[in-house]
Amino acid sequence: MTSPEGVSGELSERRGRHAELTELVEQANWRYHVLDSPTVSDAQYDTWMRELRAIEEEVPELRTPDSPTQKVGAPISTDFAAVQHLMRMESLDNAFNAADLAAWQVRAERLAEAEPGPYLCELKIDGLAIALVYEKGRLVRAATRGDGRTGEDVTPNVRTVQGVPDRLSGDDVPDLVEVRGEVFLPVEGFERLNEQIMDAGRPPFANPRNAAAGSLRQKDPRITAQRPLRMIVHGVGKWEGAAPPRTQSEMYDRLRSFGLPVSDLYRVVPGLTEVQEFVEYYNEHRHDPAYEIDGVVVKIDRIDVQRQLGSTSKAPRWAIAYKYPPEEVTTRLRDIQVGIGRTGRVTPYGVMEPVVVAGSTVERATLHNASEVVRKGVLIGDTIVLRKAGDVIPEIVGPVADLRDGSERAFEMPTHCPECGTALAYEREGDADLRCPNARACPAQLRERIFFAAGRNAFDIEGLGYVAATALTQPLPPQDPPVRTEADLFDLTMDRLLPIKSIVRDQDTGLAKTDPENGEQKVVSFFATIAGAPSKNAEKMLEQLEKAKAQPIWRVLVALSIRHIGPPTARALADEFRSIDAIAAASEEELAAVEGIGPRVAATIKDWFAVDWHRDIVDRWKAAGVRMEDEPPADQGPQTLEGLTFVVTGTLAAYTRDEAAAAITSRGGKVTNSVSKKTSFLIAGENAGSKHDKATKLGVPILDEAQFGTLLTEGPEAFAPLDEAEKEPEESGE
Repeated sequence: MTSPEGVSGELSERRGRHAELTELVEQANWRYHVLDSPTVSDAQYDTWMRELRAIEEEVPELRTPDSPTQKVGAPISTDFAAVQHLMRMESLDNAFNAADLAAWQVRAERLAEAEPGPYLCELKIDGLAIALVYEKGRLVRAATRGDGRTGEDVTPNVRTVQGVPDRLSGDDVPDLVEVRGEVFLPVEGFERLNEQIMDAGRPPFANPRNAAAGSLRQKDPRITAQRPLRMIVHGVGKWEGAAPPRTQSEMYDRLRSFGLPVSDLYRVVPGLTEVQEFVEYYNEHRHDPAYEIDGVVVKIDRIDVQRQLGSTSKAPRWAIAYKYPPEEVTTRLRDIQVGIGRTGRVTPYGVMEPVVVAGSTVERATLHNASEVVRKGVLIGDTIVLRKAGDVIPEIVGPVADLRDGSERAFEMPTHCPECGTALAYEREGDADLRCPNARACPAQLRERIFFAAGRNAFDIEGLGYVAATALTQPLPPQDPPVRTEADLFDLTMDRLLPIKSIVRDQDTGLAKTDPENGEQKVVSFFATIAGAPSKNAEKMLEQLEKAKAQPIWRVLVALSIRHIGPPTARALADEFRSIDAIAAASEEELAAVEGIGPRVAATIKDWFAVDWHRDIVDRWKAAGVRMEDEPPADQGPQTLEGLTFVVTGTLAAYTRDEAAAAITSRGGKVTNSVSKKTSFLIAGENAGSKHDKATKLGVPILDEAQFGTLLTEGPEAFAPLDEAEKEPEESGE
């Protein structure tokens, strides 16, 4: 049994933690809502709020009207006139997983004493909440949310926002209506705005939400008018003088008919299963909309049920925000270092205090080149904004300059390669990237090239990953490396592999990894077991090396790490010349005439084959039995796709990308990597992305996987446009 003294001590501790969290949350609210310069991530803020609510569940007397859990937003700035909202602007409770969503649905069902569906699902825009008041159809006021009851009058500025009507249209406009929505900057507009700001010598905005808030709070509306702000309406407060809508979706139809900007990306669904499908779809397609989103808002569609459920002290019971894992967080930039890539490119990257973003722990992020470090204005020691979207490499967005204390320092680009000591230089005048010119002997470049040659787009050698590539090129001294250039790759034997030990390196940076407990470098014997026998990985790697010798020559071209030669370009060269020797012997003019090559890439190819140790790689691989020439198959079928150009994008169920490309080229078609007006067809699988959008804009025919199968069996005639006389008559609108 806990003693009274123990209970008192625990209660005092909980009160103290509650006071500490309250101060942190209120300071975060002030910076977010008033100063437009947040210093903590949404994820951290949500964590504090959840802890506050948990404490108040244990100690209910701490749940006072002054608690952050009972407030909406933050105190308003005194820079703009304060106005009272006609009805309180509420916040939304959050769900972070399917269990949270189900619990919300159960509560709503219990309170409504019936199934609360159907549900309206819409995207949660990362913007600035605004309320617009229309009297007799005329815009009379626009105000920020503020604390939910009192906001800031920003009417002159909102009148400049594109798409916001000064007068509503239609015959059934209410005498008085207060509509709510989000003002935001589209991603493309945000990027243009930051470019203009940096050109003027000012620090860029960290994200579109800050940029939208800063743009809307300009003292001079003429400045706001120059910013590409947009608005989407997603709700109504006051409604007087006309029959109100019966459902949320009907409300959106009415608002759209008034001329108000309403999203097309919402859906009414019958139950929670379909809600979860909508949530999961946009988690995977988070960057498809033109604006930033951070989740999905789920609302009960029937307005009579909304009224029946009512609200808590701060949030409606009939709606909830499903928040996605954060893609932007803040952390401390400990250092800026550089890595060396396979072509010698020197890439600065940030070393940060580890932080979880988009579901994974990140402690390193790219900074691209020295100019980018200057452009972003980051200093070593800064608190920085970090962005990571799905599998995309983490990116440092910019500094949180308000948190600087004077201890920060500028990054200085090294003058010599950190791995081989060679003086760094630009390859040609005007280049953005410094390079290490020691291509043959730089251990970093060799390691990266071997890893790349074994990759899925080149030889596709299972077992030759980054650890193995490091061991082959940088074993522990005094061991000699089994691979001194790529020429040695196909001469490897188990006898040469078994003694090799190596330091484990980070795949992103090439730096040696250390044991967190003792600080010592991690050493592995990748090719041998503890007993000294060949490891399964070593056996698999040698088997795969033998199989790789039969790969088509476009893969050989990719594996050679010639600059600008990726799979589409390599395929085009292989289709045209049929052999590595023919490519090496071709003139610049002949190379440049191949689709997708051009003079610059042609010159790069000629320069590569002019280097003696490069030619030695080709000769040694040829001697080892690597395929250097493609012959048309003896049973080559009809060339039904001859003269047509294809782009393959997205995920196909029955084909890999390579298999789809092979099916096209075997029928005489060409496969390229980018959509243009010259593209004959886009083959679009699941998650087709931006190429699908570009093809739509350019009018390029788009085929799904089933139609692709029809194309292969029946030819392009199956998709020839119908003559006008053959077209089905359009249905009348009556």
